[in-house]
Amino acid sequence: MLTLFGTPEQKPGLLDRMKQAVTRTRDNLQERMDDLLTLTRPVDEAALEELEATLIASDIGVVTSQEIIDQLRPQAARQQIRNGVELKHLLKAELLRILDSVPSGERACTVRPEIILLVGVNGTGKTTTTGKLAAYYREQEKSVLLCAADTFRAAAIEQLEVWSQRAGVEMVRTRQGGDPSAALYDALQAAQARSIDVLLVDTAGRLHTKNNLMAELDKMRRTAQRFQVDAPHQTLLVMDATTGQNGLQQARLFTQAAKVSGIVLTKLDGTAKGGIVIAIARELQLPVRYVGIGEQMGDLIPFDKSAFVDSLLDG
Repeated sequence: MLTLFGTPEQKPGLLDRMKQAVTRTRDNLQERMDDLLTLTRPVDEAALEELEATLIASDIGVVTSQEIIDQLRPQAARQQIRNGVELKHLLKAELLRILDSVPSGERACTVRPEIILLVGVNGTGKTTTTGKLAAYYREQEKSVLLCAADTFRAAAIEQLEVWSQRAGVEMVRTRQGGDPSAALYDALQAAQARSIDVLLVDTAGRLHTKNNLMAELDKMRRTAQRFQVDAPHQTLLVMDATTGQNGLQQARLFTQAAKVSGIVLTKLDGTAKGGIVIAIARELQLPVRYVGIGEQMGDLIPFDKSAFVDSLLDG
């Protein structure tokens, strides 16, 4: 039976869960690519144009889809893609090439606590993700403390408190409308005093006041650096997979101002077009670290590039 989160020896289980997560994109791809994949003749320009339209429709995006086709076009022109089977193999290789081109950005944290900021606009699932990440780290036998620094959204603190109880971890909070950096300072003091391994910080996401929001995030970074000069050790941008290409513009705002190191892609549960993962890698040059595939505590899994591409194209 699977535990909450996949481990190397549970690879088949991880692949199955990833397949379920990208159901919509896979089904759309397979349906539109059936004619291409059953080709018994060399792939020509018309077939590439059909493939490009299919990739764009799967939320991979115009720029990234064009790049993929440009990589395939010279071989097609020389009639070196002999049939649909070879086309699929080459497409898988191109998707992996894009995902592999993104620096992992991960660095081993040798101090305690490891400070991780969760950023993103309201409604993407930041608070829920913070709670699920707490459970993930608990599964790794690490001590975790939550900081409720989203002090402006109504009920955000209470929502995080529910998740802290579910995950079995403690939380530092302040009053609604309070100073988020003050809440972080208190949490950092508590984390150091208790020798906590990981401090997860749920931040505000008021995009309509973006200048104040970015200034607020910068102040929180400076607060963290008063305790550790290289903090925060990770800044994870939480994105809603169902927003697709529309979410990329919001993401660009945060990556420019919040020094994002990785992406958590939520709601990749069969209703989203999973091609957005490829667009994120190509256009934002950021690695997807985790994907949310459901509502339960264990429905946040580490992103596996090979499992994702296999599940996308192998059915």
